[in-house]
Amino acid sequence: MARKTGPKCRQCRREGEKLYLKGEKCFTGKCPVVKRGTPPGVHGPTSRNRPTPYGIQLREKQKAKNMYGILEQQFRNYFERATKKVGNTGNFLVQILEMRLDNVVYRLGLAKSRSMARQLVSHGLILVNGKKVDIPSYQVRAGEVVALKPSLMASKLMENTGAALEKHETPVWLSLDAKEKTGKVLGVPAGQDLHQGFDAKLIVEFYSR
Repeated sequence: MARKTGPKCRQCRREGEKLYLKGEKCFTGKCPVVKRGTPPGVHGPTSRNRPTPYGIQLREKQKAKNMYGILEQQFRNYFERATKKVGNTGNFLVQILEMRLDNVVYRLGLAKSRSMARQLVSHGLILVNGKKVDIPSYQVRAGEVVALKPSLMASKLMENTGAALEKHETPVWLSLDAKEKTGKVLGVPAGQDLHQGFDAKLIVEFYSR
C-alpha cells in the first residue's frame, strides 16, 4: 500500500499553517510551524515570488492531500467521483474525504492523528458494525458504528484515552460513546463541517483547467 513518507512537519511548513499531522505536538510550542514559520529549504526565510493563480490552486490541492495523507491518483479519483454527482463538486469532494474510515477514527478521537488512525485500520484494529475493516479509504455510511477491537481497548496504548475522550468534541455528523470507545455515523458532513482549512473551490478549478 502506497503511503507518504518523510517529515510531516515539513509539509506544514511548506503550507505555512498547521495541518495537524503530528497529534498532540501540533498543540504545543514544539510545533515547527510555531518555532520556524518559514518554508523548508536550504535558503531559509528568503523572499518568494508572488504566486500565480495556478500556484495558489496547486497549493490548495497539495494542502488537502497532505492533510488526509492521500497520494495524487487516489485524490484525483475522489475528484472524478465528486464530479459525477449533481450539485456542488467541492462540497462532495470534502464529504468523500471526511467519510474515509481513517478520518472518522481520527474525528472520533480514537486516534491522535490521521496517520495513527490509518495504522490502526490497516492493522485490523477497527471494527465497523462489529466486523473488521482494514481498508483506510473505506467510505463509512450513515448508521454505521465504528469501534476499537476489544484487544486494543485493553492495551497500554489506550490506557489514558478515556479521559481524553470525555473532553473530545466530535463533528455534528458523528456521535461518540466515550465510555465504550465507540462512535456512530449520524449522517454526512454539511455546513461548517465542510470547511476544513482548504478551499475546495480552488481544487475544483485546478482540475477543471
